[in-house]
Amino acid sequence: MNPEDTLQEARERIGACADEVALKDIEREFVGKKGLVAAMLAEIPKLEPADRKAHGQKANSLKQAILELIGERQKTFETGKLDSARRADGFDPTVPAPQARRGSLHPITQVTRELEDLFISMGYEVLDGPEVELDHYNFEALNITKDHPARDSQDTFYCDEEGSLVLRTHTSPVQIRAMEKREPPFRVVAPGRVFRQETTDASHDHTFYQMEGMVVGKDISVAHLIGTMKTLLRGIFERDLDVRLRPGHFPFVEPGFELDARCPFCQSGCSVCKRTTWIELLPCGLIHPNVLRAGGIDPEQWSGFAFGLGLSRLVMLRHAIDDVRHLLDGDIRFLEQF
Repeated sequence: MNPEDTLQEARERIGACADEVALKDIEREFVGKKGLVAAMLAEIPKLEPADRKAHGQKANSLKQAILELIGERQKTFETGKLDSARRADGFDPTVPAPQARRGSLHPITQVTRELEDLFISMGYEVLDGPEVELDHYNFEALNITKDHPARDSQDTFYCDEEGSLVLRTHTSPVQIRAMEKREPPFRVVAPGRVFRQETTDASHDHTFYQMEGMVVGKDISVAHLIGTMKTLLRGIFERDLDVRLRPGHFPFVEPGFELDARCPFCQSGCSVCKRTTWIELLPCGLIHPNVLRAGGIDPEQWSGFAFGLGLSRLVMLRHAIDDVRHLLDGDIRFLEQF
């Protein structure tokens, strides 16, 4: 049996093959268990030992060549089937594909990027931090000791039995991480997701978004804090708003304040401001000396202020959203509005 002649015969028959059934028959005839190639291999024991290797190589080369021809022909049958199906469906390859639907940024992402741009223009650095946080950074270094009542109001998700690993309840841990790695003076903001074990309703959710801000420098005062907050509100609402500070207790600032802004939606009271004409916006204050020490900064030389802005609340105010759960439930009907 001449391998060249056999290959030529296989090439001609495979090329003339009309369908896949006939192709299978040709495959069995040439490379099946009882095919021509198998017969060639069966002759090896009858040959002289010096000729066996060359004969086996020729048989294997022939088998490989025939299988490649069969594979190529099989592809033409598959392509033909696809073309036939497309023609039956009225497919026209010259028609442009339908344009993909464009999505949009989530409203929280939109506001976050706007605020990042605003603070960068004011000389701030944008930071990030882990969402699974050590108790040390989430509580201890922020002057919230293990027996501090503020821990109860945090409703923490603990990640281990020892209570040393938590889902962060605020973005404030980034303050400590920033102070550990930077030399004063510096300005930073840290937007991110936080978690609390809340009973969900229209104004509470277990997951929401905050933006932490911190400035450390020489002789930082409440006046610097108020000026920064007014600039922030001007960037958000595109006009100047009156602000006021009310005393508030937060373990990581001293003195601590609740900052309210004049309602941007009314003059005499509305449902957003609960008829008071003021909107409770964010907690803030001068950084507590203990927090500065925990971050490796000497409070005798440096001072600073910090604030925590609720991004979810801010988005609700801007777009008059009445249920915080809309921001996380992924309803495309809600998201398409933005």
